[in-house]
Amino acid sequence: MATLHFVPQHEEEQVYSISGKALKLTTSDDIKPYLEELAALKTCTKLDLSGNTIGTEASEALAKCIAENTQVRESLVEVNFADLYTSRLVDEVVDSLKFLLPVLLKCPHLEIVNLSDNAFGLRTIELLEDYIAHAVNIKHLILSNNGMGPFAGERIGKALFHLAQNKKAASKPFLETFICGRNRLENGSAVYLALGLKSHSEGLKVVKLYQNGIRPKGVATLIHYGLQYLKNLEILDLQDNTFTKHASLILAKALPTWKDSLFELNLNDCLLKTAGSDEVFKVFTKVKFPNLHVLKFEYNEMAQETIEVSFLPAMEKGNLPELEKLEINGNRLDEDSDALDLLQSKFDDLEVDDFEEVDSEDEEGEDEEDEDEDEKLEEIETERLEKELLEVQVDDLAERLAETEIK
Repeated sequence: MATLHFVPQHEEEQVYSISGKALKLTTSDDIKPYLEELAALKTCTKLDLSGNTIGTEASEALAKCIAENTQVRESLVEVNFADLYTSRLVDEVVDSLKFLLPVLLKCPHLEIVNLSDNAFGLRTIELLEDYIAHAVNIKHLILSNNGMGPFAGERIGKALFHLAQNKKAASKPFLETFICGRNRLENGSAVYLALGLKSHSEGLKVVKLYQNGIRPKGVATLIHYGLQYLKNLEILDLQDNTFTKHASLILAKALPTWKDSLFELNLNDCLLKTAGSDEVFKVFTKVKFPNLHVLKFEYNEMAQETIEVSFLPAMEKGNLPELEKLEINGNRLDEDSDALDLLQSKFDDLEVDDFEEVDSEDEEGEDEEDEDEDEKLEEIETERLEKELLEVQVDDLAERLAETEIK
């Protein structure tokens, strides 16, 4: 899932890759033969070192190679540094990033950066925050499975906000893709992450925040204060976060915003529950989504009635004309129903072999759980928070200018 929705195009002779070789690149001598190969290319548009492990000294040599070879520095469009620190100590990771991230900022055409599957955690957050805020050329950022946690996630959100301001100042296009899954972002990151996403509302087309342990209040916050402003959103992946009815209602209100652009909606394992599922599917009966091709809705306690009363009528009305992939396994459906037979005839690869049975205790407890006040959307003074972030931006600029004058 930590992949782009498109395959970047590169000429074969302009790609340098040692991906997946499990090389242990600790010293400058370890990495020297590979840097010589890199420097020998006439042009390098993609650099892929993923699946190896790099130390501080080798990182310094790599950064120097990129900086000193204009055919690399001036041509790079895509960098894949995923899974680059296996068996490395935290101090090594921090020191490595001190060399690698600044040199990436010197690459004027670098649009795609993948830093997934690296155990960054809190120790590296200042370096990442500074890089993201100033990477004005980047369009597609992949940061999945990095051990962020809610505090680091909040700071990533702030960095996205500052990036948007810096992009405006440099007349650069906004971020188009933000992938940040499996990072334990939880509710604590939701407010500033929402503001960060909102700040790129004119550009963002793909947002993937799967498997982050975000509860209903956090999900509602992300949607209400962030995602609903993304007018051109094509792919939204919130798999394996928790909605219940509260967040489902917020999503239902936001869905029409994306009616013309939405291509894929992934809500697998999001526990919308019966009432929440019903609210979301009701939207499809009222609003046409002409470009929705993929709908993933597994394991959400959706009831058979939702299929019969909302989903099938939406299909019959022509409100989902391009839908070609449907996932609804693991819900409270009737295996022998005409409704499922009809869906199986429409979707060749539809899996409906795992059904959840509902008992009376589940039905009674669902309404009580959905009334939990702690999970309801809070009113947040977003204008005040955005103003504070802008003030920080001004202070940071003044500090950088002062440092430049001193030098």
